[in-house]
Amino acid sequence: METNIVSRSRGWLDRAKTLIEAGEVVAFHTETVYGLGANALSDEAVLKIFALKGRPADNPLIVHVHKDYDISPLIDGEPPYAAALRRAFLPGPLTMVYPSTGKVSKYVSCGLDTLAIRVPSSPTAQAFLKAADLPIAAPSANLSKHVSPVTARHVFDDFNGKIPLILDGGACSSGIESTVLDCTGDIPQILREGLVTREMIVEAVGECGVYHAKSGERPKSPGMAYKHYSPRCKTAYFPREELEKAVACYREEEACGAPCFLCESEVCALLQGFRTLDLGRTPEEMARRLYALLRKGEQQATLLIGIEPREKGGVMAGVMNRMKRAFGVEHGTKES
Repeated sequence: METNIVSRSRGWLDRAKTLIEAGEVVAFHTETVYGLGANALSDEAVLKIFALKGRPADNPLIVHVHKDYDISPLIDGEPPYAAALRRAFLPGPLTMVYPSTGKVSKYVSCGLDTLAIRVPSSPTAQAFLKAADLPIAAPSANLSKHVSPVTARHVFDDFNGKIPLILDGGACSSGIESTVLDCTGDIPQILREGLVTREMIVEAVGECGVYHAKSGERPKSPGMAYKHYSPRCKTAYFPREELEKAVACYREEEACGAPCFLCESEVCALLQGFRTLDLGRTPEEMARRLYALLRKGEQQATLLIGIEPREKGGVMAGVMNRMKRAFGVEHGTKES
């Protein structure tokens, strides 16, 4: 199969629509990361996503719709605060989990009685979703556990020859996946942190909880697996106060390999003379750069050493969630 990358050109949406209606998988740009989309109403199409990604069968998918799509046939009621959340944050990087009517493929929710729905703000995503005019199941367009893609080239690197089409909307502006919010209870509860923060949700609707998964519990949301977003090289992770240990780890690897630090700008300035990848200064910068730098790091380094950023709250909660899962180890421990 030939994989084509197309941006806005004559016939691009007709081609995408035809492929979706034929049960094929199409990758597309969103403001967060690129998605790997298929018709959510088709068992065969949804199962194709799992097979392409090598995704665990208990890891549910998010359904994407355009801003004018009527989701009422897909959801079995909603709490009063849901409308306020949609007004405040959609289209945008927020996924809302509702009770499901079971209209979409049973494989989308992996046996759960809920359905996660998102309305992306990306013009490319909106145009594609409007053309398809179907609920589109779409996880991130990367092989399972690999770093999420924020450019069309990242998608191509993982799926060249495996999917027919990638809709190129440029680099993703947000850079980490959407916040996932459980809207099945009396108050909304965050299942996965992202750029829509708990503080923002509280301001919009008054209350918001944060869910903490129990050991061995099946995922309620994408992105809850421990090892996730991972570069294909050895990794090590250190808190900021253990920078000397991190440098010793770098020196040890330097004897036989090519280590590199991944850290915020302030720490990069302290590591002059070492190979570094600069995450940036602000939480938004770090969110936007994280996945691109993890992919760059796996290409350039035999050992990628993450230094934990100083700031933790707000948007950084989502960045830290992805960073820790990407490194997937207790601090100071190498992983091959």
